[in-house]
Amino acid sequence: MVTTIPRTPNTPIQSVLIVGNYCHDVLLQGGAVVAETLGGAASFISNVLTGLSVSFHLTSKVGVDFKYPVNHDPIVVPTSKTTVFHAYFDQGYSENAHQDRVLKRVEVCDPINPSDLPDRKFDFGMAVGVGGEILPETLERMVEICDAVFVDIQALIRSFHENGTVKLVRLKESGFYHLLPRLKFLKASSDEALFMEVEEVRQWCCVVVTHGKDGCEVYWKEGEMKIAPFGANQIDPTGAGDSFLGGFVGGLVHGLVVPDAALVGNFFGSLTVAHIGLPKFDLRLLQRIKEEVQTRKVQGTCWLERRDDEVSFTKPAGHDEFHASLSSSKLVSAECRRDLPRSPGSVEQVIRPQYKGQQKFLLNSVYDKSN
Repeated sequence: MVTTIPRTPNTPIQSVLIVGNYCHDVLLQGGAVVAETLGGAASFISNVLTGLSVSFHLTSKVGVDFKYPVNHDPIVVPTSKTTVFHAYFDQGYSENAHQDRVLKRVEVCDPINPSDLPDRKFDFGMAVGVGGEILPETLERMVEICDAVFVDIQALIRSFHENGTVKLVRLKESGFYHLLPRLKFLKASSDEALFMEVEEVRQWCCVVVTHGKDGCEVYWKEGEMKIAPFGANQIDPTGAGDSFLGGFVGGLVHGLVVPDAALVGNFFGSLTVAHIGLPKFDLRLLQRIKEEVQTRKVQGTCWLERRDDEVSFTKPAGHDEFHASLSSSKLVSAECRRDLPRSPGSVEQVIRPQYKGQQKFLLNSVYDKSN
């Protein structure tokens, strides 16, 4: 059960609390820099939630060298540098690394402390650190101020070699394991899921495992289900799992049941892999998705309206049709973009990510995994 603080009738509530540092991401291929982008799970998640019109508060730390203007200001630590990751796309598989890229943490900002969190209540909390910035005591504070806490396992099990290369430790050895009974959802990629006992963890909280182009699986105490993927022209897998989590929570905020919300997560993951760095979402596509979600909400029951022991993970009637409608929305949006006039005065309708001036260059390869 999630520990909660009693609300008074006049307590203002923002839907979601996101906790995780912004980063500078540098993508390298063949020894050359091919892209420099705003990074960190918090940036991808907030981008999706903004697109879905979900209210949120973001707690993030950066150094004085942080170079991307954002809509949600981070805490600037005057004595620290911003966390920097280098992603090497041509070094193949290394121990505890993604098969599609090798990650190295080059700089690290200060961790996020419990005192950095806002002193108010939230419906949802998201612990989404990427560089070791989430402390056990910070996660414990999150479960106190949030009704339901969602955690990306990378915030718990990432550690770093002396040269900065990301390695993973087993969840039981992470220092967070005792908090599992107080979490609502734990998300992991298929690679990361190898570092926990899914059968054991699912007794404490719901587990969502993403499989890139093959969609995702949802595990709970008494069952499991597969959620269908969406087709994607994959260019860069960075942030796909983060966008999945943003879409998943965004769907739940809008009142979808778990299987339908997971479809929304898969959908945004598929959009993200078609971009390098933080994606720009077509405004017309977002409007269609929000309309589909609202229609679906009317047909279903919000999972938060049920008691914890009655949360339904069964695929509701019309689930496959909802998948088809989301797929259709993507196709219609693509066709509209092709039909846009190319005159100098024409302007493509997109929702801008939370920064300006990002350099984006096309990678030469297409990668198979998007976890």
